[in-house]
Amino acid sequence: MPELPEVETVRLGLERFVVGRRIAGTAVGHDRAVRRHRPGAADFAARLRNCRIVAAQRRGKYLWMPLDSGEALLAHLGMSGQLLVQPPELPDEKHLRIRLVFDDRGPELRFVDQRTFGGMSVESLVESTDTLVPAPVAHIARDPLDPAFDRAAFARALRRKQTQLKRALLDQTLISGIGNIYADEALWRARLHYARSTRSLKASDIDRLLDDVVAVMTQALAAGGTSFDSLYVNVNGSSGWFERSLEAYGREGRPCTRCGSEMAREPFMNRSSFLCPTCQRRPRVIHKLSTHHTV
Repeated sequence: MPELPEVETVRLGLERFVVGRRIAGTAVGHDRAVRRHRPGAADFAARLRNCRIVAAQRRGKYLWMPLDSGEALLAHLGMSGQLLVQPPELPDEKHLRIRLVFDDRGPELRFVDQRTFGGMSVESLVESTDTLVPAPVAHIARDPLDPAFDRAAFARALRRKQTQLKRALLDQTLISGIGNIYADEALWRARLHYARSTRSLKASDIDRLLDDVVAVMTQALAAGGTSFDSLYVNVNGSSGWFERSLEAYGREGRPCTRCGSEMAREPFMNRSSFLCPTCQRRPRVIHKLSTHHTV
């Protein structure tokens, strides 16, 4: 699943190649790609016709394009969704789901999705934390790269959660944009165990963790994100290369680059956590989750 650096990389591409252009027509090749647009494919296309894209915006992992109609085109990348800017003469991709054609007859915007977990919809804009966002995004917290992100408010909310630290980092209503990869990377940098109780964190622990979250995401963004396969690409179809710089995620059995201990992989929330057992000491008391806990 794309996380903040991957989605921001796509947003920057849309800002460069799509913003300011007017949509002449839309073709939906698979109804599942617009399943979140309740009125259906025909209404989706009609709502976009003759609309100009005025911006490309993001909150956490959520990406949308405000329109001059006052609504917004919301894109869910899901597991394998891609937003590609392609010349009209280029043959259709195998898993092309939605095509946006512009009145300047320039490059098209194509939504390609192999697994069809993603999709697009036209949404109304509502106010959330002093800004306008699509209605389905209103409950999502600001992300750590947002200039308006409130570190003190996050620290207070984190310590009130009474849960395991990594579970809190993955809670998009608390802090957005962080997924499994960058949670493991930030926790490794901060020398914090994923099962540490949020109630046990000191102010210095939270400050250090936030600094490391920002650092790893900034570095990943500079590298175009993390691509483990061909499913995540930017709007030009290029993969990110931050995988080469990963210190924790996917490094089970390899030496920790900091202390040399063997990196471990442990089950957590139906997924995996990668960590250094030496640098990230297991807490003596593990906070138990209501449905799952790590022993």
